[in-house]
Amino acid sequence: MAVKALIKRSIPAGKAKEMIPLFRQMRSLAMSMDGYISGETLRNLNNPEEFLVISSWQSSDEWIKWLKSPERQKIQARIDELLGGQTQYELYHYGFSE
Repeated sequence: MAVKALIKRSIPAGKAKEMIPLFRQMRSLAMSMDGYISGETLRNLNNPEEFLVISSWQSSDEWIKWLKSPERQKIQARIDELLGGQTQYELYHYGFSE
């Protein structure tokens, strides 16, 4: 079953320029992973420090494989270092099934 991963990050003022290349690098790697469907990065108009990444995957297993991949973890470590905190993840599936 297809899933959407929501990734929320609060980026301190002045750090966005350093983050954007990391976001692009991560997206590029994700696109080569099995199960990746699409992704987008949004910036909150009312709070420009808040970014939301929404990515679609064919299954939760494929998302988890990506989440745990060494390539991703390496970039994520750099992102978390710049953030001075952790990234929040939420995983959703389509529909109302139980």
